[in-house]
Amino acid sequence: MMDTISFKTNIKCNGCLATITPFLNKTAGENNWKVDLNDPERILTVESNSSANEIIASITEAGFKAEKI
Repeated sequence: MMDTISFKTNIKCNGCLATITPFLNKTAGENNWKVDLNDPERILTVESNSSANEIIASITEAGFKAEKI
């Protein structure tokens, strides 16, 4: 069963999304995540079997920050 985890991020724009996409697709799986760019908190929602720490590590590797909420 997949878990849904939410993170507050510093992903700001579509350019940021393009940068982070290969990292999150590898960790969480394609189409298993989304970022709400309209929310000031830039909430990333992930549905995956990956742990929160694995997701955060992937985001950090891409050069961004994430905090589980």
